[in-house]
Amino acid sequence: MTRTASLPLAQARQLPIWRGPIALLVVMAAAMPLSFASWSALLNNFVIEAAGFTGVEIGWLHTVREIPGFLAVGVILVIRLMREQVLALVSLAALGLGTAIVAHFPSFGGLLLTTMISSIGFHYYETVNQSLQLQWIDKARAPQVLGWLVAVGSGAAFLAYGGIYLYGTLAERAGASFDYASVYAIAGGATLALTAYCALAFRQFEAPTPQTRRLVLRRRYWLYCVLQFLSGARRQIFVVFAAFMMVERFGFAVHDLTALFLINFAANMLFAPLMGRAVGRFGERAALMFEYAGLIFVFLAYGGVYWLGWGIALAATLYVIDHLFFALAFALKTYFQKIADPADIAPTAAVAFTINHIAAVFLPAALGYLWIVAPGGVFLLAAAIAGLSLMMAALIPRHPEPGHETVLSAMLRPTGTA
Repeated sequence: MTRTASLPLAQARQLPIWRGPIALLVVMAAAMPLSFASWSALLNNFVIEAAGFTGVEIGWLHTVREIPGFLAVGVILVIRLMREQVLALVSLAALGLGTAIVAHFPSFGGLLLTTMISSIGFHYYETVNQSLQLQWIDKARAPQVLGWLVAVGSGAAFLAYGGIYLYGTLAERAGASFDYASVYAIAGGATLALTAYCALAFRQFEAPTPQTRRLVLRRRYWLYCVLQFLSGARRQIFVVFAAFMMVERFGFAVHDLTALFLINFAANMLFAPLMGRAVGRFGERAALMFEYAGLIFVFLAYGGVYWLGWGIALAATLYVIDHLFFALAFALKTYFQKIADPADIAPTAAVAFTINHIAAVFLPAALGYLWIVAPGGVFLLAAAIAGLSLMMAALIPRHPEPGHETVLSAMLRPTGTA
């Protein structure tokens, strides 16, 4: 068999562990955060210092950033032309390139352009990566393996943040300005290097079930889609405004914000594997309800930081707790894996990613205006969305499977249907 020929997963088990599909998922899980974490860590300081952004501009930037996520359904068309594994690597390369050049375009228009390039890479990678994970990982092992992949990604992000923190601290002590261009170039270059390694070192792996290459949106997946929509809305509020609050209200410098990120990802490295074991033991419903209940508290407390002046220490603590709760989001993946037709994984992942980004397209820009008037109101809205997510998660069965996707399935299904 030639090196370019695809290798069935059953035969891939005979490869050394470092050449197998799980190893490829691990390397990609490390490659993505090196760029994305660096881009995120520096963004708020860079746009304020270099482009004079306010809440309005940052809202529009994130709205543009989420457009490729909204159009992730286009993956269905792309995988007709190339394998999902190839698309994942092409997308990683786009993310690395967009990150490497971002500091060379310090204007509103330039930042929109570089953000669009990296965002196309990020969102298409995330869409295909989710599909590959659910196809390549056995259902019985999925919570544990996904927990370890989260830990690997957190470790890579920790490395990126650690480098930024060290550089920022040394630059401040030396009285030098922060060299955004060099840091972005190193981060993007690292992702490009690991992407090249993945392309050269690994075979093309073939899942046992061919994927449907057309739009798939089955009625029985409705709860998964609703939870994806709410997750996207809730996450956007946190991603856009929580870190922006640290810079705008409390004056965090680059290394201050990066230190907070380091704590976040160190905690995720430690707890994500444990969370994977917990999901495997207690089930997706318990895990997601725990996450959403905790997020209600976190977002209400964020509002208190503004309205009641609870201070920087609480805001920083909430930011760390928030990240820990979001680490449980992979339980939504394993819920879908359990209820899905194996042939539906790739197209439904693309559709779900688009659904996840519906709110992301308009919420950041709209809430940017609310931020100017009532910042605490932004977090109050997030708490309400978390509350609705909690109610929806209660509809997940303890043991979901095809035909038993929700606790309402038996009541909604006509008598005699499968």
